[in-house]
Amino acid sequence: MGGEYGTTATYMSEVALRGQRGFFSSFQYVTLIGGQLLAVLVIVVLETLLSEAELKAWGWRIPFVIGAISAVVALMLRRTLHETQSDAAKKNAEAGTMGGLFRHHKAAFFTVLGYTAGGSLIFYTFTTYMQKYLVNTVGLPIKTTSYVMTGALFLYMCMQPLFGMLSDRIGRRNNMLLFGALGALGTVPILTALQHVTHPVAAFALITLALAIVSFYTSISGIVKAEMFPPEVRALGVGLAYAVANAIFGGSAEYVALGLKSLGHESAFFWYVTGMMVVAFLVSLRLPRQASYLHHDH
Repeated sequence: MGGEYGTTATYMSEVALRGQRGFFSSFQYVTLIGGQLLAVLVIVVLETLLSEAELKAWGWRIPFVIGAISAVVALMLRRTLHETQSDAAKKNAEAGTMGGLFRHHKAAFFTVLGYTAGGSLIFYTFTTYMQKYLVNTVGLPIKTTSYVMTGALFLYMCMQPLFGMLSDRIGRRNNMLLFGALGALGTVPILTALQHVTHPVAAFALITLALAIVSFYTSISGIVKAEMFPPEVRALGVGLAYAVANAIFGGSAEYVALGLKSLGHESAFFWYVTGMMVVAFLVSLRLPRQASYLHHDH
């Protein structure tokens, strides 16, 4: 999704039915995780069918070809979607403007920025960075790591609708508070336990546990942001807050982790993630018990 995260989250939240928005929104991360899962599966297949020399010579191009084909399919599907923007939002002079966003919704923007920073960081820690962690720190073989992550990501993908439905029952605020609290309490123990793992099944179990905690956030990532903004600045507010937090905290996760490891302070990264989970918890306390927007829509 990348740069279109804001519009995707906005669209899915606006077409979802009232009382089922958490469930509908969860499929945003089903597709995102599915993309990661597909990438890992492609690597597993290529490592099985091709030699190392073939992979370096031409095999590395195959994932890019698959990505290009997928982009064309996505473009065709998008052309069939109907527009959700209302006439009132279209006529609003401040619709889609930075001035309109920060003049009237500054608090909402920084609230979303706060919990997205923690959410992006822990998501990338237990998905993208975890593959290097299992190889470099835990000492698992590369192929074994690929199998472990394939299984964990598949279960993680399947969890999203379940946690989305849970948010429809207990509320988005409670979902986010559970995410922040469990993330703060569980990150250091899980990453520390992984250092001493000797069997891939144990690694799989610990990673799956971590991803279950992350699911409290990722399953409602889109809707919990979209509900903070009115339609005229919803896509901008969601997209900008996500882009800034994701670039600074999520995108840098691997570099920070590897940098601290090279300095001999690998465990400092565990506490960094924990600190951001505390921030996510505290910011989530600012979430309204009842959504400010979208609540009365269909």
